[in-house]
Amino acid sequence: EVHGLALQISENSFSNKVLNALKPEKDVDGLKHADIVVLGSPKPEEIPLSWIQPGTTVLNCSHDFLSGGRLSPLMCFPPSDLEISRAQTPKAVEVLAKEIGLLADEIEIYGKSKAKVRLSLLERLKDQADGKYVLVAGITPTPLGEGKSTVTVGLVQALTAHLNINSFACLRQPSQGPTFGVKGGAAGGGYAQVIPMEEFNLHLTGDIHAITAANNLLAAAIDTRILHENTQTDKALYNRLVPSVNGVREFSSIQLARLKKLGINKTDPNALTEEEIGKFARLNIDPSTITWQRVLDTNDRFLRKITIGQAPTEKGYSRQAQFDIAVASEIMAVLALTDSLVDMKERLGRMVVASDKNGQPVTAEDLGVTGALTVLMKDAIKPNLMQTLEGTPVFVHAGPFANIAHGNSSVLADKIALKLVGEEGFVVTEAGFGADIGMEKFFNIKCRASGLVPNAVVLVATVRALKMHGGGPGVSLLLPSSKHTFLKISLSLKTSLNEYRCKTTNVFITRTDTRAEIDLVCELAKRAGAFDAVPCYHWSIGGKGSVELARAVRDAANKGSRFRFLYDVQLPIVEKIRTIAQAVYGARDIELSPEAQSKIDRYTQQGFGNLPICMAKTHLSLSHQPDKKGVPRDFILPISDVRASIGAGFIYPLVGTMSTMPGLPTRPCFYDIDLDTETEQVKGLF
Repeated sequence: EVHGLALQISENSFSNKVLNALKPEKDVDGLKHADIVVLGSPKPEEIPLSWIQPGTTVLNCSHDFLSGGRLSPLMCFPPSDLEISRAQTPKAVEVLAKEIGLLADEIEIYGKSKAKVRLSLLERLKDQADGKYVLVAGITPTPLGEGKSTVTVGLVQALTAHLNINSFACLRQPSQGPTFGVKGGAAGGGYAQVIPMEEFNLHLTGDIHAITAANNLLAAAIDTRILHENTQTDKALYNRLVPSVNGVREFSSIQLARLKKLGINKTDPNALTEEEIGKFARLNIDPSTITWQRVLDTNDRFLRKITIGQAPTEKGYSRQAQFDIAVASEIMAVLALTDSLVDMKERLGRMVVASDKNGQPVTAEDLGVTGALTVLMKDAIKPNLMQTLEGTPVFVHAGPFANIAHGNSSVLADKIALKLVGEEGFVVTEAGFGADIGMEKFFNIKCRASGLVPNAVVLVATVRALKMHGGGPGVSLLLPSSKHTFLKISLSLKTSLNEYRCKTTNVFITRTDTRAEIDLVCELAKRAGAFDAVPCYHWSIGGKGSVELARAVRDAANKGSRFRFLYDVQLPIVEKIRTIAQAVYGARDIELSPEAQSKIDRYTQQGFGNLPICMAKTHLSLSHQPDKKGVPRDFILPISDVRASIGAGFIYPLVGTMSTMPGLPTRPCFYDIDLDTETEQVKGLF
């Protein structure tokens, strides 16, 4: 309980007698030592946020809140995430790098607060033991999200700033689509966030732009190759592909690789027969099989279905196509799953973009673009170093969505961080959306690619989301739950915990929840099988609000892991999809569209049947229907289409009407985003 006094003093009362009666520590500088500040100023906005310490409760009792000669109830106006971020000056990134053991030649500095870390570090630390590996996942969220990023940041702040344990947070780079759309930024929130948050949420170091450029270069190469093959003879095509320069004709290295793939063991361009020239020069792409789409990092619903090639210069070659959001590009997935520059180049070359007219896969390597893609991605492969509000290190690297991609930050960031924290340290990484999507893909896709095994899982739940899934009111009404609601909550928690074979610590972040609600949910979580269940308050007070969580995670991680994969990758594609649908989502069975069945048959025939599965599904329900809350049962999961991300290394079924290009709402976030042209400060991000 808080007691406060608001004293309204008129301007003509500010005499020397009054001012001299104030003790110096009670003057504005004294605000830095206050836990609660009551504002009686008629212009509270003129008080700089830097005067108030992080975590302070601010009560605004200024003139605007007076009515009828009496004070209205005290109004609490906590600062925005952006204000909190700006109130803390980040340490210079070179200082941070030195603190965590990086050498001067192992970082490339971007501005004052960001740096890329070179992969040479892995070679230097190859004999260093890894730290503990912790995943933060969540229950099925409300449309507003339930705070996994905030928990991740709060946990590492607690571990390092309060318990003196080396730790690293590994987060995804947010897409600018949601930043300007409906969700806003993704740097955490309150007093548990990555700073500077505007740099985190906007261009960062340009990795997503590099992915966009590489993706669209490949898209352009596909359609251009079809055009040129349609309008030229074999000989003319060959002469342009292998031109004579100063009287000399030579194959490029990637063309020599294609000759080898075709079984043509010749290196002299003039030695090929007419048949060999035709085989080499023509890819014979079947336009109806093209799966490679153009991308853009903007939510633009009108690009979901377009027609390309309508200009007369394209000579009648037009086709229906589409744009995806940039983070859905397979190149983003490749970036997130690769473990070296050599591996990334190989993965980029293996990406299948279409089939030829004989049903064989056509790859980026066949199009001759692998080297160029690698050049565009050579800097993006290096993880980005930033820091939390409390000065602990963060890697921000890769940003695939969890509902339309595999939803996890990069393997490279995790591996580098595990070396840097040392054997007793902790690396905390986050899986996107709910456990049915991000965590399942972390286990069955990311862990297969990395060879890493998590020591513990933090499952984030909020009373708000549990009420909604238990049949309670929507997210705008945080009312006490009925007994009936909590009976359903218990079922929901038990489902989340029992479907995964990894030690789980549950976390419940709360804002307006009652003590009784928090205690009940913690008790239900423990009964459902959680190692521990801990309320957290990092959003309002930073790392010290997650110290209990940090201790629980430390204890859980030291108990050993019972991790295992959900399915054997050698199973047929259909059986792997069915296993996920039944064991994780609770479906009775799956139903394949004719298109999906045809794609599965094609990919199996092409030799891609032994890859893991990356389901593209709504994040708002365990089922394919966003409005089906709680734990739906006995439903049939429809698979409308199937794609193959061969470079990334997974098969990509689309569930229901899942879109790979989000749209803008009626009132997007961009209405609130602006730039102060005098200070050059961004306003309106949250």
